[in-house]
Amino acid sequence: MDFLNTWADAVLTTLGFFWMAFWAFGLGYVISAVIQLFVSRDRMQQAMGAETLKSVSLGSFFGFLSSSCSFSALATTRALFAKGAGFVPSMAFLLASTNLVIELGIVIAVFLSWHFVVAEYVGGLILIGVMWAIVRIWRPQDLIDSVRQSLEAGDVDKPEDPAELADSPALWGKLGRAYLMEWRMVWKDVTVGFTLAGIIAAFVPPEFFTWLFPGTGEEGARSFWEVLLHTIIGPVAAFFTFIGSMGNIPLAGLLFANGVSVAGIMAFIFSDLVVFPVIRVHARFYGWKMAGYIAALFLGALIITALVVHYGFALLGLDPQASAKGLLEPTERFEIDYTFWLNMIFLGVTAVFGWLVWRGAGGGHDHHDHDHGGVLDSVLYWLAIVGFAWLAGGVVIHVLA
Repeated sequence: MDFLNTWADAVLTTLGFFWMAFWAFGLGYVISAVIQLFVSRDRMQQAMGAETLKSVSLGSFFGFLSSSCSFSALATTRALFAKGAGFVPSMAFLLASTNLVIELGIVIAVFLSWHFVVAEYVGGLILIGVMWAIVRIWRPQDLIDSVRQSLEAGDVDKPEDPAELADSPALWGKLGRAYLMEWRMVWKDVTVGFTLAGIIAAFVPPEFFTWLFPGTGEEGARSFWEVLLHTIIGPVAAFFTFIGSMGNIPLAGLLFANGVSVAGIMAFIFSDLVVFPVIRVHARFYGWKMAGYIAALFLGALIITALVVHYGFALLGLDPQASAKGLLEPTERFEIDYTFWLNMIFLGVTAVFGWLVWRGAGGGHDHHDHDHGGVLDSVLYWLAIVGFAWLAGGVVIHVLA
């Protein structure tokens, strides 16, 4: 019976995580579809093509405004890069849209403290700067050029006039087709990732994660090597939890309450872009070689940034205190709040786009389909099917309980 109850909790947790993130998925995919249809390559190159402070700042600012979850930010970043944005401004957008996020700061304030809110935003800017510095030192230009050429080959650079949306059902159909294509590219990864996140959150006790970090619970200052080890283990813990930047914050609160260092906590929070489902989506967009480079780039940048934030706190004499409220109860994620109403809006948007595409508005899709198949795609497909069966079983158990 305990297993069945935990199964039901795991499923509710998975559904809750997805419910919290759905509107952000929708927002990111709408932005991506708009960029694909209405932004010309020349205009994008003029705005963000050069890797200057202005372009990187623009990428960071637009990322801040987008407030996306990881998957939707990935799609928007690919659209920016395909349209001619520089590599560094594109990566700055990706980092900003997942770290310089208003709602993320609110959740951090609830589960950690205001110190970590400051660390998140200041650290996010440092993270972008460190990433840029690493690219200047280690830049595989041939690989970047090859990926850009591949993306441009699959991108039809015939931007539409947004003014025609007022009286063109066909153009709305094209927009809907581009929007739904984004969902088609990641549904397997999203299903498997969120299902695993719910299973880990429900079945793996928090004590396991604190056991991963040496020196937790011990009195006295930690050595530099212990702090460094925390920054390395933080991404490892995030890799196996994959709840996303929003969902990982409650777990981060538990880790900090159990003695994990500031560096370990910040590395854990910053690691939402180096987990396997995200790397996998990068590979679908750019190929495994580029995906590996981006993951290594972000991993190096987040480790350095976490150390800077940790010792910056120590230098300023700050002593963060955690709220330690723990993970939300599964049912708390379905309360009628701003998330509920935003989800209602994007459920409506998705339904309208689906209806337009079903009616055939906009004709055949003009955009490259990144679903190339292969062994990994087949494995993920069947894992996703198993995931749906797992979710259905948990729902039935919860209803009958």
